[in-house]
Amino acid sequence: MVNDKTHNVAVIGAGYMAREHISAFQDIPGVKIAGISSRTRSKAETLSIGYGIPFVCDSIDELYDRTKAELVVVTVPELSANHVSRTCFSYPWVCLLEKPAGYNLADAESIISSAREKGARAFVALNRRFYSSTRSALSDLKQANGRRFIHVQDQEDQRRALLAGQPQTVVDNWMYANSIHLIDYFMLFGRGKITAVTPITPWDPKFPWVVTASIQYSSGDMGLYEGVWNAPGPWFVDVFTPEKRWEMRPLEQAAYQLAGERKMEHLEPSLWDRNFKPGLRLQAAEAISAVNGMPTELPTLEDSLKSMKLVHRIFNA
Repeated sequence: MVNDKTHNVAVIGAGYMAREHISAFQDIPGVKIAGISSRTRSKAETLSIGYGIPFVCDSIDELYDRTKAELVVVTVPELSANHVSRTCFSYPWVCLLEKPAGYNLADAESIISSAREKGARAFVALNRRFYSSTRSALSDLKQANGRRFIHVQDQEDQRRALLAGQPQTVVDNWMYANSIHLIDYFMLFGRGKITAVTPITPWDPKFPWVVTASIQYSSGDMGLYEGVWNAPGPWFVDVFTPEKRWEMRPLEQAAYQLAGERKMEHLEPSLWDRNFKPGLRLQAAEAISAVNGMPTELPTLEDSLKSMKLVHRIFNA
C-alpha cells in the first residue's frame, strides 16, 4: 500500500535478483528506484541505464547520502551479507535482505544481533510466502478442522552449485542457502511450536544422499522433510487435512483434492505471479507498507532465524 508521496528505494547488488526486485518495485505507483550500488560497478551501470536509476554509487554511505532512500533492498552473495547488512543497519531506512540472512546459523545470529544493537527495521525476502499458491492454501486452511500433515520434498545438488561458481563455504552450507526455500514452509503451515525434530535418515556431510526427518508441533500437527542430494528430484509441498489435501507442485502452482475424490482442482497463479518473479510483486507492496508504518506480513529477521534454526535441527541433530 502506498500514499501520495514518492518513496525512494535503493538497491545493493546488481545480479539476477536485483533486476527482479527492481521490476517489482517499479510497478508500484509512487515508488522510485533512486540509486544502486554494486561491487561490480559496470553491472550497476547497466541496470541504471536499463531501468532509469539516477544514481550509481560506490559505497553504501554514498548510496544513502545521495538517495535518502526509505527502503534498501540487499541482494548480495551469501558471504557478503553480514558485512553489507551491518553497514545498512547504521542508517534509518527499512532493510529488505535477500535470503538467506546468513550463510549458516552462526552467521544469521550475528546479523540479527547487529540489527538489534542498532535498532534496525529489517525483513527477509522469503518470497515463497507471497506466492499466490501459498496464500490460497493458507487462506483455505484457516477454515479447516483437525490436525495437519505437512510433507516437504527437497532436492539439492552441491556439484551443480560449485560448477555455477558458488564458493566452497556456501556449498558446504547449502542447506541454509537453498533448502531454506523449502524448510520455511514448515513454519508457515505448521501450527504451534515445534516440539521435536527427529532424524529418520540423518545428514552425512561426507556422503550427501538422502535426508529425512519428522517434525512434531505442540498443536498436534506433523511434518515430514525429505531431501534428495546430488540426484534428480522435484520440489513440492503437500498439506493434508481430514477434508482436503493441498499440493504445490511446482511450488508456484496450487491444487487441492477433496476427501473422497481423486481429481485435483488447479488454481491459476495470480496476475502478479505471472508478470513478475512469483511472490516479488506482493512482497514489494508489503515492504512499502512497512515503510509507511503500516502492518506488514514481511517475515522479520526473527522469523527467518526460526527457519534457520529448523534447518540446523534437521541437518545437525
